[in-house]
Amino acid sequence: MRKARPTALSGMQRLALRMSCAAVALLVLAGPWSVHAQDSDSLRGEVPEDAIADELLRLQKQRDFGSGTARAKAPGEKAAQAAANRTPQPAYAPFSAGATPDDDKPSGPEAAASGSLFESLNPDDVQPAEGAAKPSSARERAKQARERMLPPDKRRQAEKAAMKKKKTAAADAPEDGRDDDLSTASLRADRETDGEEREKLDPGSEREAAIEAPSRKRAEDDPYAPLGLRLGSFNLYSTLEQGLVWTSNVNSSPDAEAALQSETTLRLRAQSDWSEHEARIEAYGTLRRTLDGPKLDDDSAGLSSALRYDITNDLRARGTFDYEISPESATSAVVIEGAVSRPIRQTIDATAGLEKDLGKLRLSAVAGISNDRYGDATLDTGEKLSQRERDSTLYNLRLRTGYEISPALTPFAEVEVGRREYETKVDAAGYRRSADRLAARAGLGLDLGEKLRGEVAAGWLQEKPDDRRLEVISGPALDANLVWSPERGTDVTLYGSTTVDGTTTPGESGSLLYTLRGSVDRRIRADLTASALLGLSWRDYMGSTEHDLTLTGEASLTWWLNRYVGLTGRYRHEQLFSNADGRDYKTDSVMLGMKLQR
Repeated sequence: MRKARPTALSGMQRLALRMSCAAVALLVLAGPWSVHAQDSDSLRGEVPEDAIADELLRLQKQRDFGSGTARAKAPGEKAAQAAANRTPQPAYAPFSAGATPDDDKPSGPEAAASGSLFESLNPDDVQPAEGAAKPSSARERAKQARERMLPPDKRRQAEKAAMKKKKTAAADAPEDGRDDDLSTASLRADRETDGEEREKLDPGSEREAAIEAPSRKRAEDDPYAPLGLRLGSFNLYSTLEQGLVWTSNVNSSPDAEAALQSETTLRLRAQSDWSEHEARIEAYGTLRRTLDGPKLDDDSAGLSSALRYDITNDLRARGTFDYEISPESATSAVVIEGAVSRPIRQTIDATAGLEKDLGKLRLSAVAGISNDRYGDATLDTGEKLSQRERDSTLYNLRLRTGYEISPALTPFAEVEVGRREYETKVDAAGYRRSADRLAARAGLGLDLGEKLRGEVAAGWLQEKPDDRRLEVISGPALDANLVWSPERGTDVTLYGSTTVDGTTTPGESGSLLYTLRGSVDRRIRADLTASALLGLSWRDYMGSTEHDLTLTGEASLTWWLNRYVGLTGRYRHEQLFSNADGRDYKTDSVMLGMKLQR
């Protein structure tokens, strides 16, 4: 049997065979099989939008209700079960490193079996790199998002720079390992630690009182100050003082006679409580009755009021009204021979004016009226002696200009013109006592807040009577009204004035009376207050060499049992020195009683 031998092919046949094999290979590589391969569930490709929406809803429910809650099977789980039944395909291998977020995570069927196509989109499932803290602010999260969008090489450079910066900060940190700049995450950790420490506290410890509790209220500066009563837009304060007074000279005369008296004094004070403007009213009344000794009814009453009305920021209107009724003072310049009681004197003072500020310039104009009326004097014979000739009215106008050097100092100059009119044009002795008034003063206004405020002034004052036979009443004028508080609970007041007192004595025109009074009020303790007063007055008679000097001293103490009731005591000394015969006297008095306030 003859063996078969392959037929030899020619060169053209071999070339045709090679071209046919190449065509078949190209058909296999370039055919439609690569397109159909994209439909495989095990490879990446197009995902239906319904599946995307269902999967996002499922992830939202997991975040809201927790993964442990019983739920229906999600579409992603069905897809994973169907993919498990198919033939596994080779895992997708990227050409360059870093093309996938996490190289160690499963892909292909293993990723589908995890139950979601968007598990990596859940920010709660993204784990930070080892040693990196979770972003604690929106700024840090935005920074990390920008870094993830960088190319791989630039991202590695940024990570290296961040790691280097972290090492430098750790080297500069304090030895105890605590960083000066705490992040929100560290503060959150501190709060968790604080919570653990609070759990270790004694559960039987007392509960802290609320902020609004009465125990948190600030202590009062003066717990014994009067509370007052609300009357419309005014606060009304009242004080009633009742006591027994022993005096060594009940009549304040050279022939001293001791007596025991009952003294009752009622004081009322009303202060406005307005957002603008200001008003003040004060009134008092004193009743004295003799219990033992010479009978003397020495009653007095008075009223003082002031009003400030703010028209504009730099224009103000001011007004005052004062009234007083009392027996004439024992230091009066008029001596009534044979009188057993001093005549009643009524005084009315009223002022009205405007104040204007022009930059640092202070201008004011004040018009005033002062009226004095005297009652009849009782003589030792029982007859009444009229004092009508002494009734007079003073009209005056004051113009002042000041310049504010600073808010605390304002020097000023003042001019006063006026006219004193007597109701009896010609008295019984034939004298016309009406006079023209003229005065000029220069002073300094002080305003240091609660420490020191008021003004002092000095100048010249004169009243020229219409009758040329009478001496002109003239002399230096000194005025002061200062309130000084060297420390809390201590108030020092200084008052000074210069006044003109007329007379009906034939051939005499009157006198100048200088008065200076200083007082100190001190709160020794919250329930113990003390006050002291020193006074001096000098009377200069015009047309003669006579003069009077009066010294006054007083000390009082009040012990408050509570806010409304207190025990009070007072000692007073008054002495008159005169170069005229029969005018010197000395009086000492002691008072013990009780004070009520509201």
